[in-house]
Amino acid sequence: MTTVNDTDRGTVLVDGRAYVADAIAGGAAYELFSETPAPGFLRMDNPGRWAYHRFVPAAEVAAGAQELAATHPESPLCAPLSRAVSWEHVHRLSQRPPRDRQAAELVGTVRASATVRRGTRMVMPLNPTSVTALLRGRLPHGFCYREWDLAHLRTPAELAVLGAGGTGAQDPADEIAYLLRWRAVDPRDYMPSAGDAVAGLVAMPPHDRVGAAVLGTGFAPSSSELIPEWITADFADLPLPAHAALVAYVPDGTEIVLYTFQPEQRGWLRLVGPQWRRLLHPLREISADQEYLPIPRTETVFSRLIGTFRGEEYEAVADPPEEFRVLAMSRAARYPVESLLRRTRYAHWRGAPCTVLGADSTWVRLRLCRPDPQNVAALGAQCYERGVYEAWAPATEVTDAQDVDIRYPL
Repeated sequence: MTTVNDTDRGTVLVDGRAYVADAIAGGAAYELFSETPAPGFLRMDNPGRWAYHRFVPAAEVAAGAQELAATHPESPLCAPLSRAVSWEHVHRLSQRPPRDRQAAELVGTVRASATVRRGTRMVMPLNPTSVTALLRGRLPHGFCYREWDLAHLRTPAELAVLGAGGTGAQDPADEIAYLLRWRAVDPRDYMPSAGDAVAGLVAMPPHDRVGAAVLGTGFAPSSSELIPEWITADFADLPLPAHAALVAYVPDGTEIVLYTFQPEQRGWLRLVGPQWRRLLHPLREISADQEYLPIPRTETVFSRLIGTFRGEEYEAVADPPEEFRVLAMSRAARYPVESLLRRTRYAHWRGAPCTVLGADSTWVRLRLCRPDPQNVAALGAQCYERGVYEAWAPATEVTDAQDVDIRYPL
């Protein structure tokens, strides 16, 4: 938690009233403060100058937001509203497969207004098991979101809407919500959850999936929110950039940073103070007193960043949007790379394209790039998260195994 003086805050107008406020997530939302209870305000567990606060999206702020907003905000979600096209109408269309061309074009236009750029802050909902897996070396993959689109959702009950969009992570009754937050290295690592990318998932029967059905509209299932969602390209693992964070939210809306990723040490640095150690208790086999958790070495990681320096290849570190360097413990050796790529191992099993997660002399762990009812049944793949299907394959049956380089312009 960071203490902010009132002199560093601004004043905004919401519902005809002026409030002292902080911009959060680069101006995507605002934290309003009040000394007295008011509709929508939550009592703070550790009140200081202000006893109550409320989080609202930027669209609800009528005035005073410009001086608080970031210099380079994300592209907001925009809809061509009119007397014939209301927000409620757009929301209804986003929650079901398009029934005609006109509806498909309208939803597609709204969805296309939300984009990912280099440096966009992305988030992924997690359950305690997923948090533990990340601390032990798992890389992010699957369904994810821009922080910009859900910065106003701050309590576990509010973030429960993402349970359907990520890993089945949150339950409205949970007192803690966990998220992974990182900055996008390149837009080509992300695909909207619409069209061919998820056509097979849209047709997946309920008994073969985890979580809610994939709508195929590019939006998360929700009865009240309009949240654009992405998947990592081909459901592949993405190398973690520097300063990725594991964060927790508690019922009063407070955000607590639990760990940050330090690439040179290949591990997570614990930041949470003693008063918040209870937030780590639900994590399996993770000690609240453990300072550092190492990550597997390069030879066990099949998706990693590679950079060149003076014609030689080195493992690289991304610190988007501007810094990309050679991975090195010594600061003097952290040279800026001249080119950058993500190297991910792909293969085919019985005709299905997959990414490789692990391998030994006899078996290969695979994740389907385009899961559908046919290849899931043929391969006996198991669904571990929403949209994520994996299987063990005999090494002798796996073909076309090769490292594929996805090049990023610098």
